Amino acid sequence: MIIRNARENELTFIREQRVHSYKEHSKNLPLEHWEALKKAISSEADIQPGVELIVAEWEGKVTGSVALFPAETDAYEGAVELLDYPEIRMLAVSPDTRGRGVATALVSECIRRAKAQGCTAIGLHTGQFMEMAIHLYERIGFERQPEFDFEPANDGIIVRAYKLELT
Repeated sequence: MIIRNARENELTFIREQRVHSYKEHSKNLPLEHWEALKKAISSEADIQPGVELIVAEWEGKVTGSVALFPAETDAYEGAVELLDYPEIRMLAVSPDTRGRGVATALVSECIRRAKAQGCTAIGLHTGQFMEMAIHLYERIGFERQPEFDFEPANDGIIVRAYKLELT
């Protein structure tokens, strides 16, 4: 597996792969929530200044991606106050390559980059329905930060905040 920066000509594919990867959650969400999530993960938020778009390449194919937003960035269009640490967003792994450590490798790369930049913490937000992702983040050591949770669609579905201290 190769972890590297995304190439500009891969952006459309990466966004489509995100939607495909998240689609399994659509059956458990109200339609309006799924549509809002789909819009967010396929938006151009990943090309804002300072955002690092990282991919995992397996046997010559992009099998997953993640966006690392710098500290003090409006990663959630005003839904969360600006945080003083970088945020991991839009982690996605193609369903046919899950179980190979792709997500762990992408999160680990975000942590490595945050440490290299001198950051003392890194955070993320994830939907309460993303049980496998929550398990991954907690296994790595991320801890809940409920004061930064938010409810994007006013439908009772909470996006949970997590933070990892980088010591």
